Amino acid sequence: MTDTLETLSQQELKRLAQLLKEQEDRVRFNRKDSYSPYGWQEQFINASKDCFQLLAMTGNRCGKTYTGAYIMACHLTGLYPKWWKGRKFLKPIKAWSIGASTLTVRDILQSELLGAWDDPDAYGTGAIPKHCIVGTVNRSGVPGGIEVVQVRHVSGGISTCAFKSYEMTLDKFMGTSIDVVWLDEEAPKSIYTQCVTRTATTKGIVYLTFTPEHGLTPLVRDFMEDLKPGQFFVTASWDDAPHLDSSTKEQLLAIYSPEERKMRTQGLPFLGDGVCFPLNPEDIIVDPFLLPEHYLKIIGVDLGYSPHPNGTACVAFDGDTETYYLYDEHSNTKENISTHAAAIIRMGGDRIPVQLPHDAFKKDGANSGKEFIKLYAEEGVNCLPFSFSNPPGPDGKAGGNSVEVGVHWMLDQMMKGKFKVFRTCTKFLREMPSYHRKEGAIVPLFDDMISATRYAALSVRRFGRPGLSHQSEYYHTGKLTSYWEKSII
Repeated sequence: MTDTLETLSQQELKRLAQLLKEQEDRVRFNRKDSYSPYGWQEQFINASKDCFQLLAMTGNRCGKTYTGAYIMACHLTGLYPKWWKGRKFLKPIKAWSIGASTLTVRDILQSELLGAWDDPDAYGTGAIPKHCIVGTVNRSGVPGGIEVVQVRHVSGGISTCAFKSYEMTLDKFMGTSIDVVWLDEEAPKSIYTQCVTRTATTKGIVYLTFTPEHGLTPLVRDFMEDLKPGQFFVTASWDDAPHLDSSTKEQLLAIYSPEERKMRTQGLPFLGDGVCFPLNPEDIIVDPFLLPEHYLKIIGVDLGYSPHPNGTACVAFDGDTETYYLYDEHSNTKENISTHAAAIIRMGGDRIPVQLPHDAFKKDGANSGKEFIKLYAEEGVNCLPFSFSNPPGPDGKAGGNSVEVGVHWMLDQMMKGKFKVFRTCTKFLREMPSYHRKEGAIVPLFDDMISATRYAALSVRRFGRPGLSHQSEYYHTGKLTSYWEKSII
């Protein structure tokens, strides 16, 4: 090689250096061409063929942000790889890239799409090929910040991508029809809702990439446990990131607290000091069966106030084995008293005793002015005439209303094999893994069915009655559905 170089003329050497530089620039300024997705990344990208709202919730350093930038670059340019099976835009688009703050948008999203913001020579080294960048509009008051980038689409027109942040007021997300929205880091629910609304008329895409650092928020819970048509959800852990070697993993683990490691490494929401029911749900699940007449039965109700749903739980007690069974449930939002009462009666609540909580003795100030318990009784519900309380202690004193006492009791019964849940009670089973403590106190969120079950289970031995109870049709026909067979938790 050295001999060959020595025989080349100065002009030839100059031309060779120029060619090497051009080759280096082609790679440097066309970064997206070297992207090769693996596993969850390709699955996430291709899911957009049929889905409009997509969430990739991953551990740290799993490649989520660059994957988000790559997706945006493909849509802005119309330059899709051969393996791409997701949605394609055949004309220029209007897009938003949104992050937590103006500075993090500049430092992360802008840098991933355009190149490091603080290095002029890096312009064009991001996910958007340099030759496709037509121009930019600077953001006032933010050094190096870009407000809008214009990108040449393969069809010949110009796509635009505006950079926004969650610091902006809600009106900055209103009024405009958008084709693609990328939310990096978890968005406030109000901003997420606006983004979905902005893409409704265009039948566009809203996709999110984040690590769930804020815990089990309503947005996270919706994707994890209540996935709707047109939505897609995928998780990824360090095991799904082959670019992370063992040395890097060890260094990162050393700086994470034990409590946050699951969130950082697996992309699972941090649940404060720990879950209240730390056991495998399959240990308490049983297939439905027709309840014998001698079992005591009761219905517990947790009253819902919008946006929280009502919770209604049917519990039976087998005195021979001293085993409790949650055998039926009902939960719905925005139910009026008549509708909720009808649901309770369908579950046998016109005959089975119904245990209501203390707030059932409050008055319905907005309408009748009567106590809620009286309104339910007028609808035919067989209400017990007193509110729920824990059973008396060994000293005979009143048990009070402590949630902790009831939760400890339920966990104890579960661990003894004395508390069972019919497989069809999916709402209770959804709430159970995420019911947790923070700084030692139980977090009173997403607990409607757990609360209703607690009221019923702690009342059934005192106030339950034997006899046939109504059981939903699928208990007799065998048409069962298993939440845990479908679960992504």
